[in-house]
Amino acid sequence: MTDIQQDMAAAEAGDPAAAPVPAIELAGVVKEYHARGEVVPAVRGVDLSIAEGEFFALLGPSGCGKTTTMRMVAGFEDPTRGTVRLHGRDVTAVPPNRRDVNMVFQSYALFPHMNVWDNVAFGLRRRGLPREEVRRRVAETLEIVDLAGRERRRPRELSGGQQQRVALARALANRPRALLLDEPLGALDLKLRQAMQGELKRIQREVGITFVHVTHDQGEALAMSDRIAVMNDGRIEQLGPPREVYERPATRFVAGFIGTSNLLAGTVAEVVGDLAVLRAGEDGRVLLPAGDHLRPGGPVEITVRPEKISIETVEPVPGVSAVRGTVTDASYLGTANSYLVRLPEGTEFTVFEQNVHDSGLTARRGDTVWLSWQPQHSYAIGSRTPS
Repeated sequence: MTDIQQDMAAAEAGDPAAAPVPAIELAGVVKEYHARGEVVPAVRGVDLSIAEGEFFALLGPSGCGKTTTMRMVAGFEDPTRGTVRLHGRDVTAVPPNRRDVNMVFQSYALFPHMNVWDNVAFGLRRRGLPREEVRRRVAETLEIVDLAGRERRRPRELSGGQQQRVALARALANRPRALLLDEPLGALDLKLRQAMQGELKRIQREVGITFVHVTHDQGEALAMSDRIAVMNDGRIEQLGPPREVYERPATRFVAGFIGTSNLLAGTVAEVVGDLAVLRAGEDGRVLLPAGDHLRPGGPVEITVRPEKISIETVEPVPGVSAVRGTVTDASYLGTANSYLVRLPEGTEFTVFEQNVHDSGLTARRGDTVWLSWQPQHSYAIGSRTPS
């Protein structure tokens, strides 16, 4: 166990029967700005609870309020209304330097004239820690982020991923109980960004503290996080584990923002057993689990992910969703083939077909094809049971 984990365990010691105190809590948090005599809302009544040791993602497009939310946790912004608690303590009016959190920025903000060791030691020295304590903490943290042996290098002598690890080490050396990461991988190229996703998760597991990761990259959030809060227009539209958010989107926005999703609106024609049936064109059908909220004649909007769909040149067997359309585009993507298929009413579906054969594309532009998928892969938006 590292010294960081030992400090956390000591801080958490108490009544074992008591409910665990969240690492971070936001209650009714609102942030408004004033510009040209108008009130501009940035965050609109966010309620949020993040568990101790959780890898949590705030995900959303630019301007959705995710960075403002994190800056209020860090103390760099004051809420207009609401309460911020860290480990049960109200810190709404507490300045940043007295909050037990550290923040890592996209730019890393390293001192170019200092080497790796001095960059990591900077905050510890500012706090007046004894020299031996500084030496021990820096050495331990550099080992955690896999930079041992590079202590004397300057930032310009490091790769982008190594610079990011220096910034992480500098934050971790202070032993915060929560680490806030603002688009930490945004400055890296794709291959390095993917490699660093695994590194960040490894570091978080090793030190065991709460990570809050702000990003607009859906793949990052899905790959790294224990839970995701999807934000839009200052509000949280859905909160849950990555698989739930991806497979069972709560709103049309979430369905469209997380990955690629096909949306189809219609009316329930009938309910047969435990399946609801929607008609699609003259001979098409969409099957989905009925649930208590679906009745014949009622409107419904479904989403189905492109990788769940099969593309065929003959009509599928009964018992699956099946719609007919015309291929408007077919592309070879290496690991998969991608198709755009226009349905008779004008809706365009995206289909991903895993590239497991050497025969090339199943269909080409202009072909009439059938799309099919299992009933459980049709998900009615808004039907998720709140957790």
